[in-house]
Amino acid sequence: MFPEKFLEVLKYEGVVSIVSCADNEAHVVNTWNHYLEITEDNKILIPSASMIKTEKNVKSNPKVKLTLGSKEVMGYRSMGTGFLLEGTAEFLKEGEHYEMMKKKRPFLTRVLEVTVDSCKQTL
Repeated sequence: MFPEKFLEVLKYEGVVSIVSCADNEAHVVNTWNHYLEITEDNKILIPSASMIKTEKNVKSNPKVKLTLGSKEVMGYRSMGTGFLLEGTAEFLKEGEHYEMMKKKRPFLTRVLEVTVDSCKQTL
């Protein structure tokens, strides 16, 4: 599902922006590339210690967009590439994915699980 270049980007530090929308208002929250975990079933897991507005929005409208990138990975024309991902999200408070993430990131209170529908290189 995920292109090799996307997986390469995750090896480098960079900002991930997560966009949710409800009541006709977009909300953006950020995290770091190295926090993202890809599951065997191609979901993205993101530790959450806050993301209160994002969780509220996802309950109303589960569609989210993520952008991320790295200047360390070759893009279409020069060094630096980025990706736009679209999918549906839910917050986990228990279960296998939650427990695995809690061991890796003890600070989390929930896990944002994103089922990705599309992953497009933008740069």
